[in-house]
Amino acid sequence: MYLKNSDNELFQVIQKELQRQQSHIELIASENFVSLGVLEADGSVLTNKYAEGYPGKRYYGGCEAVDMAEDLARERVKQLFNVKFANVQPHSGSTANMGAYRAIINPGDKVMGMALDQGGHLTHGHPLSFSGIDYEFYPYYVSKDEEVIDYDDLEKKALEIQPRLIVAGASAYPRILDFKRFREICDKVGAMLMVDMAHIAGLVAAKLHPNPCDYADIVTSTTHKTLRGPRGGIILTNNEEIAKNVDRVVFPGIQGGPLMHIIAAKAAAFKEALTDDFIEYQKQVVKNAKVFAEEFMNLGYHVVSNGTDNHLLLLDVLSKANMSGKKAERLLDDANITCNKNTIPYDTKKPFVTSGIRL
Repeated sequence: MYLKNSDNELFQVIQKELQRQQSHIELIASENFVSLGVLEADGSVLTNKYAEGYPGKRYYGGCEAVDMAEDLARERVKQLFNVKFANVQPHSGSTANMGAYRAIINPGDKVMGMALDQGGHLTHGHPLSFSGIDYEFYPYYVSKDEEVIDYDDLEKKALEIQPRLIVAGASAYPRILDFKRFREICDKVGAMLMVDMAHIAGLVAAKLHPNPCDYADIVTSTTHKTLRGPRGGIILTNNEEIAKNVDRVVFPGIQGGPLMHIIAAKAAAFKEALTDDFIEYQKQVVKNAKVFAEEFMNLGYHVVSNGTDNHLLLLDVLSKANMSGKKAERLLDDANITCNKNTIPYDTKKPFVTSGIRL
């Protein structure tokens, strides 16, 4: 309660957000609620420590304890995803993606990623993102009829484009990703495979979704979505040479001192994700999402791809309710239900208006 007395104005802002989280049903697919253990590590004295470099190879003294924290995070996440190498220093998913790209390809190289309006992410080639500026991106799409990734069309485009890299992963895709098929396409055209599993990492950890580390050259993720950890990123690989490149790129390439309190909080979250309780939690998440989708379809709504295999669904509110996603988001917020407007495949509305919402 120190802040209440020292800076009551800021304290009230934090209390307001606490009250909002406690009084609203939170349905934003990229958010979660951390445990008290993660929260404790996140707000710990480790925030005071500058620790440029890596455990055993720091540029500052006094890093004995934070080295132990980072080693715990690395070993736990490697166990969690059955992978040989891990970098837990990226500050965010976008930074992790930047680090991954720079570790395996060169500026100007051709890359394929899912189109943003089809469920992809800004860092998968949007022209305003560093990804679209630094590399020559080509989009792939979902089919218009089934609204799932058209792997045959993806293979055809890859044969034409001859990309150096194909990126699998999405921010709004409700179906299981076929990493084996992605790998086969990459091998056919001589491309590397990168998987951004930010949204599904918790499901992968619980073995409810195929593990991309079994197929990809490099894997990135956030730690704050289904993984239920602090806000941050990770980069994983089974390739020793790529791992060396990643470490050089993350520091000193694109970041300075790591956020040691966040890395400790990641370690806490990874330990939780190794428990049976976490697996049961993820099973329930998938069950809830499926029932959610089924009930909307029973009410006559169009759910993109007619259901979901993971933690999220995309709901077309325009065709049934004749309203935009923007309006639906506002009306639901008035009812203390928090979600976000979202484009649906082949959307006719602008990205800040949209025809759908993501739940």
